[in-house]
Amino acid sequence: MSSILKQGFQGKVYPVNSRGVEVLGLKAYTSVKEIPGPVDYAFVQVPAKATIQVIRDCAAKGVKLAVLFTAGFGESENEWGRELEQELVNVARQGGVRLLGPNCMGVYCPAVRLTFGPDFPIESGSVGALCQSGGNAHQLVYSGAHRGMRFSKVISYGNAIDLNEAELMEYFAQDQETRVVIAYIEGVREGRRFYQALKAAARTKAVIVFKGGQTAAGAVSALSHTGSLAGSKELWDGLVRQAGAIQAYNVDECVDIALALLFMKPPGGRKVAVFGNGGGATVQASDDCYRAGLVLPAIPDDIRDELKKFIPVAGNIFRNPLDIGGIFNKPRDIGHAIRAVGKWTEVDLLIFNTGIGLAGDYMVTLNFMQPAVEAFISAAKEVDKPAAVVVHAVYSDKAYQGFSQVRQMCAEAGMPFYPSIQQAANAVDKLIRYHEGLRAPL
Repeated sequence: MSSILKQGFQGKVYPVNSRGVEVLGLKAYTSVKEIPGPVDYAFVQVPAKATIQVIRDCAAKGVKLAVLFTAGFGESENEWGRELEQELVNVARQGGVRLLGPNCMGVYCPAVRLTFGPDFPIESGSVGALCQSGGNAHQLVYSGAHRGMRFSKVISYGNAIDLNEAELMEYFAQDQETRVVIAYIEGVREGRRFYQALKAAARTKAVIVFKGGQTAAGAVSALSHTGSLAGSKELWDGLVRQAGAIQAYNVDECVDIALALLFMKPPGGRKVAVFGNGGGATVQASDDCYRAGLVLPAIPDDIRDELKKFIPVAGNIFRNPLDIGGIFNKPRDIGHAIRAVGKWTEVDLLIFNTGIGLAGDYMVTLNFMQPAVEAFISAAKEVDKPAAVVVHAVYSDKAYQGFSQVRQMCAEAGMPFYPSIQQAANAVDKLIRYHEGLRAPL
């Protein structure tokens, strides 16, 4: 309730508790039925045994949706919890109330300032998400927001005893405010309906699926977490692939892929030029790009000769990836190098890969990072090539401060930002695979 008020929810808020005491300066009521005027949305956080009467009261009041934060139902591994869950469903259906949960956080919709996080962004975006886990829903919003992503709606739906992943996917498929859909799912209640919904959604927008509980250990945890039967990894791999969706394996990867989808136009191919500093980091970048199926074309002699006119030959690498540490304090030269390589027709996309703490905090202390990244962003836009920025090697508070400043700068510029070359290369690979799938004949 504090989060909703802090974010400036545009509707009326009514606290309800058994004593009717004031909450956060607002008059409280002992029952939903006592509230003057209509009520659309009820957020229920009472003990499990009290939910039945609360939902009966919601039905009498005409509440459209009740979100059940309360846990202690089918996921509790006892017959009492399962019986209570079924009774709850029956009461809601008889009263015409839709249920979200139990054991969930509910709805985040920034357009009307409805939130379940105290400092979620109030700006709307084009990413929609359905998350069976409330914790993962929080992590997704915070991780995405820090890197420039904004959301249309995020729905945490828990045990899914009524509204489930199939119906939520159907909603996002037709939601005009949503361009990219992210789904964290532990299990499905209506397998065929969900597959059809996923397939329909993937026809019109990019859908990223993170399936929890794909290992034997994870499946046991999913059953205890949300009472979900997880299903086999092989079945899920085939389902996601056949539906035309993109598979991810953790929340951060969901954000990585979504950033590429939102901020990078489809690359013309897999040929990438990588610019960075540090010999070891340059070699590592080669390996990470190769593992992701990206190609590092050799820089031709005429471009290398051009680069050597303003980049010291000693200590720098003029192949691909390029180590341009010798000009990291010269933004104009960095821009010149990016343009020289970026205009080459054999390059499809550009990655700027820099370590911020490879030699202590001098990069931040001398303010090398931001001007260097600004030069890269400007030059990449000038040559009109898809691009991404990677900042790694964050080993101190000062380095993290510089890392955060560059991350924010990239967010404001609409430039995908990654904390490792491996994450960037993986996201680019999945971006390319997705667009290749769109072009493939049906």
